[in-house]
Amino acid sequence: MQELTHYIDGTHIKGTSGRFANVMNPATGEIQGKVPLASKDELYNAVSVAAKAQPAWGAVNPQRRARVMMKFVDLLNRDMQKLAETLSREHGKTIPDAAGDVQRGLEVVEYCIGAPHLLKGEYTDSAGPGIDMYSMRQALGVTAGITPFNFPAMIPMWMFAPAIACGNAFILKPSERDPSVPLMLAELMEEAGLPKGILQVVNGDKEAVDAILENDLIQSIGFVGSTPIAEYIYANGCKNGKRVQCFGGAKNHMIIMPDADMDQAADALVGAGYGAAGERCMAISVAVPVGDETADRLIEKLIPRIEKLKVGPYTSGNDVDYGPVVTADAKKNIERLVQTGIDQGAQLLVDGRNFSLQGYEDGFFVGPHLFDHATKDMDIYTQEIFGPVLTQVRAKTYEEAIGLAMDHEYGNGTAIFTRDGDTARDFANRINIGMVGINVPIPVPLAYHTFGGWKKSVFGDLNQHGPDAFKFYTRTKTVTARWPSGIKEGEEFSIPVME
Repeated sequence: MQELTHYIDGTHIKGTSGRFANVMNPATGEIQGKVPLASKDELYNAVSVAAKAQPAWGAVNPQRRARVMMKFVDLLNRDMQKLAETLSREHGKTIPDAAGDVQRGLEVVEYCIGAPHLLKGEYTDSAGPGIDMYSMRQALGVTAGITPFNFPAMIPMWMFAPAIACGNAFILKPSERDPSVPLMLAELMEEAGLPKGILQVVNGDKEAVDAILENDLIQSIGFVGSTPIAEYIYANGCKNGKRVQCFGGAKNHMIIMPDADMDQAADALVGAGYGAAGERCMAISVAVPVGDETADRLIEKLIPRIEKLKVGPYTSGNDVDYGPVVTADAKKNIERLVQTGIDQGAQLLVDGRNFSLQGYEDGFFVGPHLFDHATKDMDIYTQEIFGPVLTQVRAKTYEEAIGLAMDHEYGNGTAIFTRDGDTARDFANRINIGMVGINVPIPVPLAYHTFGGWKKSVFGDLNQHGPDAFKFYTRTKTVTARWPSGIKEGEEFSIPVME
């Protein structure tokens, strides 16, 4: 059994708290390793190391910091297969899906190569008589990120790449369920030329999270996970004077208009609803067809596609559509919510509860599920299931359909499938949701735009990656300069006034 470590000051460090969490193989249900859970003292030690290393790194010019990112991209491409296989072994997602996890993180790193441009300030010549004014963006110091199990490569890179490119040090507290890839990323960053102590990986649970919230040297915190924990971290981080961005749960609707291409819509729903076993915050979990005829046509297209889905271990390569969910508890929760949907009156058209895979009977596999005739008061509609469950809620009109998405407490992502440009434009303008797809089922923005939802899907003012990341990980300093040449004796200095 593998015993994992923390990564502090460029060295793999064994845990000293005496507490460990099991790292499972989701396909077999077997324990394949254990990861240390850091104490407050261990976390504080990592922060102390980072605080000592950061000033020198912050003084490195942005172009040289960008060169580290360039080299890191090369190393990610070099080790893509190794990273994907390690990720799949601990998370359960297929290797192509795991490689996509790494790739979407890599794209943010590529964006961060533009740090010299993105960190440029502003300058005003002659803001007043003999007075110049300029602003600069400066690093915060020590920053931290708390990342989830479902994207153990992508989301850490979404956080630490811009933070480090801005000149900060970064403490990464990854999910204890799949910690190996974050440790590998830290190694690769140092191989790329990052000084020791700038990227630290500290594994842990709530004790480590609370230590991050309480440590006075940590200036900012990023978080991705469930809404209740996002609210907790945001409230306590802000109370302790930190800059905080937290991303929570989701319940993403896809509206299907009567004029939509039903084959295209069905293919999109299958990919967006069941890919990665539904364990992603941008998964489409609610299909909202407008009109019973549209709903019936969609169901007719969906059922044969769903029944053909292949579920299996990542070792099956490209022969499977999705793998197991991450833990036995996750499987139990999905099956509980499915039963709740049945009990509350929804029609279960595709039942995946009895799915079993020969040779992997102890794995955390969940077959695909499809509900129809659900209503907005049912638990399968109100709660984030985070599994391979698609729920259809029928709407009589476009206004009713858009109202469902707008009234839901979550506002992460949404989509509409239609051939009508006016409808699509109205939807994009009116919907109170952060990321919108038009004939695109998973509207995750590319690295040079920002990622973020609305409502209870986000807590904080700035989004992830793109220009917002460089604002979040820096603070602005504005300088007003007046030189004494030509100033008469006794002349007073005052605030510049526009004349």
